[in-house]
Amino acid sequence: MLRRPARHDVFDRIVQELRDLPSRPKSVLELGSGPGFLAERITVSLSTLAYTALDFSAAMHALARERLGANAARVCFVEGDFKQPHWTSGLTPFDAVVTVQAVHELRHKRHAPALYRQVGNVLHRGGCFLMCDHYVGDGAMSDRALFMTLAEDEAAFHGAGFANVHLLLQAGGLVLYVADLLRA
Repeated sequence: MLRRPARHDVFDRIVQELRDLPSRPKSVLELGSGPGFLAERITVSLSTLAYTALDFSAAMHALARERLGANAARVCFVEGDFKQPHWTSGLTPFDAVVTVQAVHELRHKRHAPALYRQVGNVLHRGGCFLMCDHYVGDGAMSDRALFMTLAEDEAAFHGAGFANVHLLLQAGGLVLYVADLLRA
């Protein structure tokens, strides 16, 4: 958090978006939940939702439990790797999926559209996807194989069936999008 102070703004905006959803999300899935920084912000701010934290590392879940304290009892910790093809198996649909600085862990941007399609498979109709990661551009990252430009990010969302893709925040080399799922 000290190295990326813009994350505080990202977290606050994610909470605001979840709070402002017309249907009030009842369930949230976080991909790549790590040590629980985002989970802490969301569970403290929105006390009535069901929160699922997905991470491949049991050690990260242990850190998150410690960070969350009493709120850890409200979180379902799932050990899974969103880089694997069947990471969605056994997950029930969610009202929102959130992720911060995890998509680049796919190790190449060409894998992002497939991940976004999988996210769509675990969202309720009308659900939203809040995705924050680094991007390629002025004042940001330069690795064009790992990180996407803003146009590539938006194309990946649309290619995965998301609509109403909006850039919510761009700060400190990070970009935050919200996208609604298009499904009949």
